[in-house]
Amino acid sequence: IFPDVAAIQRQFHHLVRTVPGNGRLIVNAHDERLAEVLAMGCWTPVETFGIGRGDWQAELIEADGSAFKVSRGGKLVGEVHWSLLGHHSVMNALAALAAATAAGADPRALLPAFTDFASVKRRMELVGEVHGVRVYDDFAHHPTAIATTLAGLRASVGKARILVALEPRSNSMRLGAHADALAPSLVDADTVVFLHRPELPWDAHRVTDALAGRGRTEPSVDALLAALRDEAKPGDHVVFMSNGGFEGAPRRFVELLGI
Repeated sequence: IFPDVAAIQRQFHHLVRTVPGNGRLIVNAHDERLAEVLAMGCWTPVETFGIGRGDWQAELIEADGSAFKVSRGGKLVGEVHWSLLGHHSVMNALAALAAATAAGADPRALLPAFTDFASVKRRMELVGEVHGVRVYDDFAHHPTAIATTLAGLRASVGKARILVALEPRSNSMRLGAHADALAPSLVDADTVVFLHRPELPWDAHRVTDALAGRGRTEPSVDALLAALRDEAKPGDHVVFMSNGGFEGAPRRFVELLGI
C-alpha cells in the first residue's frame, strides 16, 4: 500500500493538519516516527504520554503493569491497580486518561474505574483453567503485539512455563512479511507450536529453527492441540495467538485438558 515509512508519515501528517486548533493530539512519547510527523508542522496542542517520559507518565509499581503511578506534568495524579498486564496496556490507560482529561474529565475521579475494567474479548482472555493449566485467547497477530503481550505475562508469572500456539492468520503473517521478526518476539515463550498449514506460502521452520529447540510446527489444528496436550503440565500458561478464529482452538484445548 505504501512504498516506505516516509509515505506513511505523509499520510499521518495530512491527518494531523485536519485537527483544529481547539483540538488535542495525544501522542506516544516513545515513538520517534510520530515526533518526525509533528516536526513537519503542527498547529494543534499536543500532549505526550509514556512510561517514564512525556507529559503523562506512568511509573510501574509492578513490573507486569498491573499497578502503576500516574503523573501529569511532573505532578502525581494517583495510582492504577487493575487486572490487565503489559506495558502496552499501561500505555493505553495513559492515552485514555489524557483524552478524557482533554474532554473535560477529572483524571483523579477516573482512576478507580480501572480497577473494575475487564478489558475486551481476546486480549489475554482467560478461557479456562484445568488441572492447574491456564489457557488464554489473545488477538496478538504481529511481532510487536506478540512480544509485548508475552513480556507482560512473563513479568506476571515469573519462572512458570509459557506455551504459545501461533496461527499466522493476518495477510502480512500469511505472506511471511514478519517471518524474520517472529522468533525474537517469542523470546519469553518456553515452547512454541506454530500452525503450518500446507497452503502457507512460506516455510515456518524459518521461525521455529531460530527458537533454539523451543519451537515446532504442526500441519493442522488437531495436531497442534494434541502436541500441546502432551506438553502441558500443571502450572503452565498456554496462550493461543491469532487474529482469526483458530478453529475454536483455545476452548477446544480446555475441553481436551478435561478428558
